[in-house]
Parts: sequence; C-alpha cells; structure tokens
Amino acid sequence: MGRVRKALTGPLAVAVLVVVGGVGFGLYWFQPWKLWQDETVQEALPGVVENSAPPAAAPSDEPAEPPSPAAGPQTLASGELISHEHATSGTVKLVRLADGSHVLRLENLNTSNGPDLRVWLTDAPVKQGQAGWHVFDDGKYVSLGKLKGNKGSQNYALPADVDPAGYGSVTIWCDRFDVSFGAAELARV
Repeated sequence: MGRVRKALTGPLAVAVLVVVGGVGFGLYWFQPWKLWQDETVQEALPGVVENSAPPAAAPSDEPAEPPSPAAGPQTLASGELISHEHATSGTVKLVRLADGSHVLRLENLNTSNGPDLRVWLTDAPVKQGQAGWHVFDDGKYVSLGKLKGNKGSQNYALPADVDPAGYGSVTIWCDRFDVSFGAAELARV
C-alpha cells in the first residue's frame, strides 16, 4: 500500500496531471465536437416586404401611371464562396438598404462548423487552394462579428463608418487558427 501511495504522489501523479491537462486544453482549443454539429440560421433580408398580390386599382378615366420602383434593398456587389481550409459554398451579397445602411448577406451558406468563426470584409485578393488560406489578415479587414450559423442565409450589418467600396472580398475566418474556411471575391453589380 505504501508503494502505491508513493507512486501516485511522485512522477506518475505529475504525468497524469500533465496528460489530463493536455487533453482538456486540446478539447477546449480544437472543439472537435463542432465538426458534427451544424447550426442553421435563416434570416430574411432587412427591408424586404413580401406582397401576395398588388392592390386592385380603382377604375378611372385617366391613364394609369407606371408604378414607381419601391425604395428597397439594392445589391451593390456579389460573389460565390470558394473552399479553403474546409469545403464552403454559398453566395455573398453586399446590399445597401433603403435607409442607406449596408449589410453583408450570406445566402445558402454551407461550411463546416468550427471554433471562433468570424465574417470578415477584406481588401485581400481571393486565391484558390492553400495559397488563399492565410492572406486575409495581411491587409485591411473589418470583422462583422461571429458567424451566426454554418448553414443558411444570414445578414451582417456593416458599421456606419465603413466604406464598402474599400473592400473587395469576404472570408469566413477562423480567428483561433488564423485560417480561411472559404472566401468570395465581390464583383460590383
């Protein structure tokens, strides 16, 4: 009994503590369970009102005026997501809302879940393959916040002091490992 107690208080106890601590840290850092957990978010584009049918016009002797375009959201730029570190697909749109504010919209997003994923608006060029994994933190970027879900359609408001004309790409960025999961070049519409 004395030998067992001595072994558990000596180098073996230190080794057990180091292994348990290492496993705990690894689980926290990598969060491997997120690879099997999907989070779907479906948000409507702000300012879009769905009408089932236009109102009936009252009979009149005067010729009808052509309908005026509704002041609604306007797509300024868009692009398709390409895969980087993880398989990623979907459409990205930079939209100006009727009130003059801007949102970045991810539509039909499909990527892996992961720790500390962010949506960045950047000035970096989008490169195919591994060459594009690490370029987005080299230049100018604005974090629009945590990725709301790894699947679905979602909106990210641009801060009022950000001029969207100064940015030409978007990345789903893993801040923990400084790597792009996927990115899209924004082409002006």
